[in-house]
Amino acid sequence: MFQAVVFDFDGLILDTETSEFRSFQDVFEKHGAVLELDVWKDCIGTSPSAFDPYRYLEQCIGRPVDRELARAWRKERFEQLMKEESVRPGVESYLRRATELGLKIGLASSSSRAWVEGYLRQFDLLHYFHCIRTRDDIARVKPDPELYLRALEELGVAPAHAVAFEDSPNGALAAKRAGMACVIVPNPLTETLMFGETDLRLSSMAEMSLDEVIARLEKSRR
Repeated sequence: MFQAVVFDFDGLILDTETSEFRSFQDVFEKHGAVLELDVWKDCIGTSPSAFDPYRYLEQCIGRPVDRELARAWRKERFEQLMKEESVRPGVESYLRRATELGLKIGLASSSSRAWVEGYLRQFDLLHYFHCIRTRDDIARVKPDPELYLRALEELGVAPAHAVAFEDSPNGALAAKRAGMACVIVPNPLTETLMFGETDLRLSSMAEMSLDEVIARLEKSRR
């Protein structure tokens, strides 16, 4: 019997990931270079230190980049792109239904607490969560399982009785390493990436009700 659901944030609740990648692609294009998804993909869902795009840009063009200027331009471009984004389909329905079912609701994100909670407040979702764990709370981000394990510890739920919702291979790997069931809901950026072990894949949370997801997961465990 499942007792908790734990959500990733970036790319799952709000698709910041596509805008992030597109804004860096625009920086590269501005400097006469190209940033491919195959280069970028390994840093999705994990620490920003996994890949230094500015160093890679300098390698591509063979000269130094004014990083302060490039970062400011990239941030402005990201914010422009994010004006077109809203909470992904079905997310709030899942949160409401989880509340109705009496499930504990957690969030585990490799991003900072200020980043995550800022957006949750903006879209009036913060009140749904009983526990939020971010990179500020742990030593190792995804694909390490620590974020999920710390969230579950706070919720008081064993991994075997919790479902993780993820959009990236790094996040899904973290959830499975933690011993959880994992449902993946890829976004336009991650839908072509290769995922390892997962329990269910949805195109969006609007595709299937939370009740049906839980029923399918419980049936597969019998």
